[in-house]
Amino acid sequence: MPEPREDSLTAPRTPKYQAIASDLAAKIRHGDLPPGSALPPQKELSATYGVTLATLRQALQRLEDDGLVSQQAGRGTFVAEPRAAYRLDSLRGFAEDLRAQGQTVSTQILGQAVRKPPAWVSAELGIDKDARVLRLERLRLLAGRPAVHQLSWILDVDLADVDLSGTSLYAALAGRGVVVHRAREVVRPGVLDAVTADLLGHPAGTPAFVSDRVTYGLDDAPLVFDRATILGNLLEIRTERAVNGLSMQWSRQV
Repeated sequence: MPEPREDSLTAPRTPKYQAIASDLAAKIRHGDLPPGSALPPQKELSATYGVTLATLRQALQRLEDDGLVSQQAGRGTFVAEPRAAYRLDSLRGFAEDLRAQGQTVSTQILGQAVRKPPAWVSAELGIDKDARVLRLERLRLLAGRPAVHQLSWILDVDLADVDLSGTSLYAALAGRGVVVHRAREVVRPGVLDAVTADLLGHPAGTPAFVSDRVTYGLDDAPLVFDRATILGNLLEIRTERAVNGLSMQWSRQV
């Protein structure tokens, strides 16, 4: 393993465990320690850095708290897969948030046609039960892996012929002069049913998050109802709390 970087380990007034955590984090981010690789044994690392095991364990705990490593009892410490965050406190969609972080996100259109929605969707959109809207079914892939099944019911039926595989739904609405004003979202735990499990490539019963979102226009009338089923073993909800508010994100699960 390369020698510790002198700049991080000799920084004045920096606790040793923080300096070690910063050095290992830099090695992970620079690719010296690739995702899935095992860190050297704790005794070897503590000797390398010239610290006690207790100090080293503080550093490893800091890295685990930051989502950079996973400590597995009896096996060792492993570099985690890169995390990707999806902000719940913005009006950007799942794909937009992840692409903004440099993540590779692709979309498969599973269905796009004008249909009569179920009664409970009509109620969410505040429309007559016999009204017809655009039903859009998408599969979101993160780094080539299916991660989210998304079913949207959209009042603007003129989008039925628009290619939405590489275009944000919100951007498509904006292109038609429709301004998204706000959204109401509820996230609850669930499991994959047989159909969604097959689409996401996981067994039925796999833990999942189910997100229901209603998006509103400037006149505060509903525009879109979304139901997203998000793999619970790939993504997690993370929050940052501050005196001036709360930030909530989706992050890739280790």
